[in-house]
Amino acid sequence: MNKAFFLDRDGVINVEVNYLHTPEETVLNEGTAEAIRKINEAGYLAIVVSNQAGIAYGMYGMDDVKKVENKIRELLAPAKIDAFYYCPHHAEKGVIPEYTIDCSCRKPKPGMLLQSAADFDVDLSQSFMIGDRLSDIHAGDAAGVKASVMVLTGHGHKELAKAQQEGQIVKDDILRAVEYLLNL
Repeated sequence: MNKAFFLDRDGVINVEVNYLHTPEETVLNEGTAEAIRKINEAGYLAIVVSNQAGIAYGMYGMDDVKKVENKIRELLAPAKIDAFYYCPHHAEKGVIPEYTIDCSCRKPKPGMLLQSAADFDVDLSQSFMIGDRLSDIHAGDAAGVKASVMVLTGHGHKELAKAQQEGQIVKDDILRAVEYLLNL
């Protein structure tokens, strides 16, 4: 079986831009390329799991999300992301009917992690989750990963007090999180 790092996208890999959907606005967080390289070199898969409610809101489409994905891949090279999984749904605020559903993939539900684990034969008990929101951490925990870490980039600083109350592991950024997790 494989082992993986599950990574939120916006605020973890790239600089948080509300409803990022253009390659021109895509900028990696400092240390991201090095973090992904360390994941690759350690023999883990790097899998992005990202809520993209802007699709349900009608703000942009999956083609736009794919363009941002391609820009991230370009900026990371030679480090690589093995797969991107997206949840385009939002049950309460959606305006596009096919995406306005209560799904099993929108974090904090573990659907994207479970699907990617099935697709890539991943041992969740030997894998990790890194996110900038508690919903990311809760999704990792619900999927049964070995450990989850919240980072302070993106929305992390807004959720720090609650994360500390919950006893969550918090690191400054993706690079610090990866270094910490690789030493568990």
